[in-house]
Amino acid sequence: MTKLNRLPLGAMTASLALAVGAGAASAQETWTMTSTWPDSIALIEIDRKWVENVNRITEGELEIEFRSGGTLMPGPEVFDGVESGSIEAAGDWPGYWAGRSPAFSPLATHTSLFNAVDYLNWIMEWGGWDLYQEVYGEYGMVYLPYGITNNESGFMGRTPITSIDDLDGLRLRLAGRDQGRVLEELGGSQVTLAGDEIYQAVERGVVDGAEFAIPGVDYAAGFAEVADYWAVPGWHQSASVFGVMISQDAWDALEESTQEKLKMAAEATMAWSIAWSESGSTEGTRNFLDAGVEMNRMPDEDLERVQEVTNEVILRGACEDEMHARIYHSQISYLEDYAVWRDASAPFNMSRVMDNLPSLEEIEECM
Repeated sequence: MTKLNRLPLGAMTASLALAVGAGAASAQETWTMTSTWPDSIALIEIDRKWVENVNRITEGELEIEFRSGGTLMPGPEVFDGVESGSIEAAGDWPGYWAGRSPAFSPLATHTSLFNAVDYLNWIMEWGGWDLYQEVYGEYGMVYLPYGITNNESGFMGRTPITSIDDLDGLRLRLAGRDQGRVLEELGGSQVTLAGDEIYQAVERGVVDGAEFAIPGVDYAAGFAEVADYWAVPGWHQSASVFGVMISQDAWDALEESTQEKLKMAAEATMAWSIAWSESGSTEGTRNFLDAGVEMNRMPDEDLERVQEVTNEVILRGACEDEMHARIYHSQISYLEDYAVWRDASAPFNMSRVMDNLPSLEEIEECM
């Protein structure tokens, strides 16, 4: 056994003081960070958690000054703000940028595909992290995924939705490029609204129903006050990813050791976010039911039809954009690979168990 050389207590104390002093002396970087989320949207807590973790573990090497969404610039403009370098960082949901590139859509969420653990696995061990860097890197950014929420609430409104047939002709607030395509195939119409516009749109009948986030977030936004009916499950977003866009120049100005601390903070925040959101979803569901909102569950055969349409939409998108195809190819490859252990470990397995996946061969033909 190797014998450790121990410093005298006084020498250890002096060394620690010097190290702390050196860390304080190197506090050279201050960032301004904002978010797509205003204070009224509880998802901002994921952004705040990462900032809190970073400011704690970097010990003065970097100080992030966080401003709520809308206080520096409108939420939709934060991408431009980071890309131009007017701010160093901004929290986001990648799906908001699908108009710039369809590749952002599967980096943000899926219709009827990944759950939260699938995204975690894929990002951390199956190549997902590198694809975020590649897509955001085209716009001069580094991207740290740091939040994952599981299955979203589903549609809420004053019109009951009990089956796919009920979607026909409905105008529904829905975020996401691929989500809109699936809804249109099922007979509904996508309406795009910012999160803070949903309450009034449902209240005034501008839309027949709306989705936004997980039950805890939706309840905090007041949806129980304007919705009579709730359609579950939220097949339109089986899980969602959130993260921080960082200007490449700001990132490069950091010491490599500081960059690693930001990554560690992101990983810690991501693990916390799943538990935080599931706890909030449990409480939110109870609150909606206690408020008298009627929950209707879509039949299994209808969910199978949603899966079929989802697969068709994925293949169509793959043939329209190569990066979109590469991301879905990576994600579906993960599902096929992980199934070897996932299925063997049932009923104690994690990840979605599904047999009907888009064809990797057909996606490859589009790449």
